[in-house]
Amino acid sequence: MGVTGTGATVWLTGLPSAGKTTIAQALAGRLRGDGHRVEVLDGDEIREFLSAGLGFGREDRHTNVQRIGFVAELLASNGVKVLVPVIAPYADSREAVRKRHEARGTTYLEVHVATPVEVCSVRDVKGLYAKQAAGEISGLTGVDDPYEAPELPDLRIETQDHTVEDSAALLTALLVERGLL
Repeated sequence: MGVTGTGATVWLTGLPSAGKTTIAQALAGRLRGDGHRVEVLDGDEIREFLSAGLGFGREDRHTNVQRIGFVAELLASNGVKVLVPVIAPYADSREAVRKRHEARGTTYLEVHVATPVEVCSVRDVKGLYAKQAAGEISGLTGVDDPYEAPELPDLRIETQDHTVEDSAALLTALLVERGLL
């Protein structure tokens, strides 16, 4: 099996509207164009299908992250590069996923899409910040619900300083550095 068959999970964590999914999709396109097997496990799609019925309290968020981590590890252990643009607000939940990967000998990389909340609220891709400000929703990660930023991520991308293409290039460089490309 060549390098194109080397699996890994790349978890992109960050606030809502930080750019996680946009970067993951750009990287996926690059990798597929180079012949790699790639899957993007988008948090919204997972919530709809794999984690339907879960709420947004700490316990349900932990369960959601563990389910996604299990699927990611399964795919990665079978040679797929798995990009996971999911908030995963709690450090202990992300660490549990990392440990499961390590126990199976599968690569897990954590990427902090470190966009400031002020920038995210202007982007407001899904209108969540506006709804929170209007009192229509509560529990918005990073505003009135906790977000534990990674202390030592494998890569930190401050998207306010980089284009999507630059961000995908930074991720590509990480994968090359780790021997995954």
